[in-house]
Amino acid sequence: MSTAQTTAVLAVEHLRKRFGATKVLGDVTFTAAAGEFVCIVGPSGVGKTTLLRCLAQLGPADEGRVLLDGAVVTAPPAKMAVVFQDYSRSLMPWMRVGANVELPLRRSKLSRVQRRERVQLALRDVGLAHASDLYPWQMSGGMQQRAAIARALAYRPEVLIMDEPFASVDAQTRADLEDLMLDLRERLGVTIVLVTHDIDEAVYLSDKVVVLSGRPATVTETVRVKLPSPRDQIATKAELEFLSLRAHIHGLISAAGRASLVDTE
Repeated sequence: MSTAQTTAVLAVEHLRKRFGATKVLGDVTFTAAAGEFVCIVGPSGVGKTTLLRCLAQLGPADEGRVLLDGAVVTAPPAKMAVVFQDYSRSLMPWMRVGANVELPLRRSKLSRVQRRERVQLALRDVGLAHASDLYPWQMSGGMQQRAAIARALAYRPEVLIMDEPFASVDAQTRADLEDLMLDLRERLGVTIVLVTHDIDEAVYLSDKVVVLSGRPATVTETVRVKLPSPRDQIATKAELEFLSLRAHIHGLISAAGRASLVDTE
């Protein structure tokens, strides 16, 4: 069963963002409850990554606001961590995995012993307890992304933001990482907001799916996912409810894509 509660940990209210004369986000509003897994999908180029950057204040919105635990976010918040798509860029190749995971903790008030304990716990959580002394280039792509996730978890975030985190790995590794994230959410109670182009992935992982469309982007629909837990890569994806949700979301995105083509003609 999901750990998600009814309290909104993250609230996104009427976000708007433009680059010069180009409006990218237009009045985007949604919430993420405590322990909830929220996926964001939409047509390619709709502004999903821009939205995540606004959430983490890596590229602030022009209008609207983001609230974390009821407080307006005006700078990258200590309670939030971000995992990017390109793990090969996010990990320092000259540093061992343990040092990579410890990197964001060096500015904390934790002692060296406490930092090392956090690192070992985070590596254990992602199945890399044995890999602390390896360099990133000595590991597979899936292991590198696990290390990037461990670095985010070591910071003990309340909200974990993930931008297409499994797009660069093979299908089997992607399935393994999806199951890892569901397990971590259940065990650690972290709230996760993940952007993906993969509709199957969104339905499989989510408590709800936020569908973006339009230029500028708005929330077309927030789709509740009530599939039973624990979820299974084969059994869950064979359920009629899964297939129905996938078809519905695919229809929303396809309609948005057709509308955008009409708008540009």
